Amino acid sequence: MIKNLIVLASLVFLLNACSNETKKEEWTSWVYPDKSNTKRSMKNGVYKSLEECKQASINKIEELNLTKKASYKCGLNCTYHENMKTDVCKKIAK
Repeated sequence: MIKNLIVLASLVFLLNACSNETKKEEWTSWVYPDKSNTKRSMKNGVYKSLEECKQASINKIEELNLTKKASYKCGLNCTYHENMKTDVCKKIAK
């Protein structure tokens, strides 16, 4: 009986620890110098928030003097997928 309680308590502790794990947000910026050609992009860094990502993207577009031609996107918690040869993100925003 005591052995079962110890196992149960350990299991509850383990599950609680896993569920309380906080995932940090990382937003990756991509700038498209020509918004009509989305195959051509440049990675513009990783940021702590969506707002930082958006502002960095806009700043890069202005720095390149492409405000009328370029576009951007920000991806949440992106990881490189080896088989697809591309980054995969949990969410995409602009």
